[in-house]
Amino acid sequence: MPLTEPYDDSLPQEEQVVAVPVAGEEGVAGDLAAPAEPPEPEPSLPEPVRQRIVSLTAVVLPGLPADEVPVPLRRVAKFAPNRRARLGAPVIAAQLAGDPLFRQRVTARVLADAGDLGSAVVEGTAPAAADPVEVAALAYLARPRGWRELIEASGAAVRAEADTAVVAELVRQAEQRANRAEHDRAVARVEADKLRDELARAREELGQLREEVRQLTRTLREIQGRERKAGELLATERGRAARAAADADAELRRTRARLAEAEAAAGVARASAKEARSVDDARLWLLLETIGQAAVGLRRELALDPVDRLPADFVADAFADSSAATSAGAAARARDTDDPARLDQLLALPRAHLVVDGYNVTKRGFGEMSLEQQRKRLISGLGGIAAQTGDEVTVVFDGADRMHGLPPAPRGVRVLFSRKGETADELIRRLVRAEPPGRPVVVVSSDREVADGVRRHGAYPLGADSLLRRLSRS
Repeated sequence: MPLTEPYDDSLPQEEQVVAVPVAGEEGVAGDLAAPAEPPEPEPSLPEPVRQRIVSLTAVVLPGLPADEVPVPLRRVAKFAPNRRARLGAPVIAAQLAGDPLFRQRVTARVLADAGDLGSAVVEGTAPAAADPVEVAALAYLARPRGWRELIEASGAAVRAEADTAVVAELVRQAEQRANRAEHDRAVARVEADKLRDELARAREELGQLREEVRQLTRTLREIQGRERKAGELLATERGRAARAAADADAELRRTRARLAEAEAAAGVARASAKEARSVDDARLWLLLETIGQAAVGLRRELALDPVDRLPADFVADAFADSSAATSAGAAARARDTDDPARLDQLLALPRAHLVVDGYNVTKRGFGEMSLEQQRKRLISGLGGIAAQTGDEVTVVFDGADRMHGLPPAPRGVRVLFSRKGETADELIRRLVRAEPPGRPVVVVSSDREVADGVRRHGAYPLGADSLLRRLSRS
């Protein structure tokens, strides 16, 4: 049976299609004759078969006319032969599977080159001596009757060859391992003979070394005995020296301890005496100054006879009886702790000391400002009160350290910040306790605990509103 038909030069190139007669319905001619039937899925090709199909197509691809080459393969057809099958394999395989006409044209040229083997494959038979990969590749291209069985048989043959190659490789590796093991055994026998000779020499040397060790051991024992005796004598002398040094150190520590205790006691005594003397002097000076000015002022203005009570006592009595009084007018207003007139009455006393709970007043009067602006406004207002009354004014703020940004304190105004671990309330109580009995001390705070605490120490507590109203009036 002829494999190909000659080309007719009188026909256009589009009609010069090589017809490959294939028996059965699965051939290319059958595919073209009955397009209505759904195509069967492409079989799974072994890798060697796929590579061989691509190689055969790549060989005949440049021989096809340009208009018979699909557009995706025209660029591949220009590659070098060794690059054509390697780089164009995916495109070639896709065109063979999806373009039956192109496959028929390639098959015609491949079968013509294959000769008798191609004729046998077209007839659906495969010579026993033929390469199964070549048979499967030709069967895939020509697709005669039973071509799928030829491909499956070729795949089985390829797998059998692969298994045979694997078994041969395993046999070869086993033989190599056996040869290496035999060589290793020979080497081990030689090494064992060497080791036996070395062991004999080592035993002889060991005997000599043992004799030397026995002699050295006797010498070492004699040296150790002499060293032990010398060590015992040295330990005895060291013990005596250590006891003497310990006694001397103990005596020195006792002497130093007594000296330190004496110095500490002396320092404490000096500090206590100095502090007590300073506090007593300050309290005495303030008490005398207060009493003296009160006495001079009262004698000059009222011409009163000597009495046994001071003005501060009357103020204290009036403050103690304020809760029981119910009279109207100026007397009732003077007893109100938030009335600025009550504050004016107390500040009019000689040598009065005004103590202000800073943030308690500022947050109640102008809390919308920042803390720095609150402090500046309060200190400025207290400066005016100090200038008007001539009294001592102290304002206390919470804070472990003195804050920056404060304006210079006005004359007669003292600005204090509580130390770390101390609140402004505790600092106010300490200020009140430091004053001598009888001196008028006015504490401005709306904190009930502060008011109760300073009242127990003889001070006059007033609410923050009294000072705020007094400042707004200035």
